[in-house]
Amino acid sequence: MKFGIIRERKNPPDKRVVLSPEACQKVLNKFPQAQILVEPSPIRAYPDEAYKKVGLAVTDNMQECDVLLGVKEVPMAALIPEKKYFFFSHTIKKQPYNRKLLRALLEKNIEMYDHEVITNTQEQRVVAFGRYAGIVGAYNGFRAYGLKYGAFKLPKANDLEDQAALIAELKKIQLPNIKVLLTGRGRVGNGAREMLDGMGMRRVNVTEYLDNDFNEPVYCQIDAGEYNKRKDGVRGNKANFFAHPEEYKSNFFRFAKVTDFYIAGHFYGQGAPYLFTREDAKHPDFKIKVVADVSCDIDGPVATTIRPSTIAEPIYGYDPISESEVDFKNQEAIAVMAVDNLPCELPRDASKGFGEAFIKNVIPAFFNGDKDGVLQRARMTQNGKLTERYAYLQDYVDGKE
Repeated sequence: MKFGIIRERKNPPDKRVVLSPEACQKVLNKFPQAQILVEPSPIRAYPDEAYKKVGLAVTDNMQECDVLLGVKEVPMAALIPEKKYFFFSHTIKKQPYNRKLLRALLEKNIEMYDHEVITNTQEQRVVAFGRYAGIVGAYNGFRAYGLKYGAFKLPKANDLEDQAALIAELKKIQLPNIKVLLTGRGRVGNGAREMLDGMGMRRVNVTEYLDNDFNEPVYCQIDAGEYNKRKDGVRGNKANFFAHPEEYKSNFFRFAKVTDFYIAGHFYGQGAPYLFTREDAKHPDFKIKVVADVSCDIDGPVATTIRPSTIAEPIYGYDPISESEVDFKNQEAIAVMAVDNLPCELPRDASKGFGEAFIKNVIPAFFNGDKDGVLQRARMTQNGKLTERYAYLQDYVDGKE
């Protein structure tokens, strides 16, 4: 089995890679029958020379490979027919902007495996960049806070080496006695929590957070059961919320009344209530002035996120009265950090973590007959058609949706 690590061609450039040089060595040591070729890249977090140093061939000839590994969408013109591809296609939710890409995959008889739907037997995702989105998102949120109030200046995450360097910078800053709220306990939320703990911020429980004042900055991490409640007044729980989100309404405003800086690291499912609305943000008791929306659902559950921001220009202001974008330094503005490709700012760390998960959960499936169905569940296209699991996309492909 010959694997190819392809060059990332999407703009803006992405420095991440599925397998680092060290990860490639691990694959070859564990599976001697495997071969790995690396396509040259001027932007990859690991230079071509790093792959050559561990004995890998760096070549443009990806035609030789059976399986091609990438991160972001491959431009249609660069797709090689009759190959197996792994990348984030951003098609499983029928995203209109990638309809033509899915059509091209079918026309070129490509077997498409989307990283987003690589799951274990319990249908849980096993390879993802979410932790790194949380890490960078939390850092960027503090950077936005410092810039909004002129309190301190943090360097851009993109200019720092790794997570340890980000934490070292956060340890240098002096914060007032603010309250920081973090939603979510998954990969994203827990990645953000690593940063809050790493910088030494005190963690408090919900009751303390809502009722007490403090002589130091503190944070509270909450999950769906704490910012939603059942409409009928019956006590709910997280499992029930995810199964029946339409039966719940938001209970978030009680946190908004005491929060200075909010980090959104939650998962938002279809039918779930918004955390806060544009009307909520107009309320005189709404206190939040900085939002780091790592989840970044546009015009969604976090009403201040009216567009994604970019690594180059990560912060914009939201005026709750006019519901429009303004200078984030304006006194009445809510500063919003909503970069939608945060892991790109920590490419080496993100690539290392992703590669470890890919080696553990995906590579073995090529050599054990896919005994756990990992490849079968993630295979979106085969023989020029959608597989049964993804047949729901046919209307999308046909342009009927």
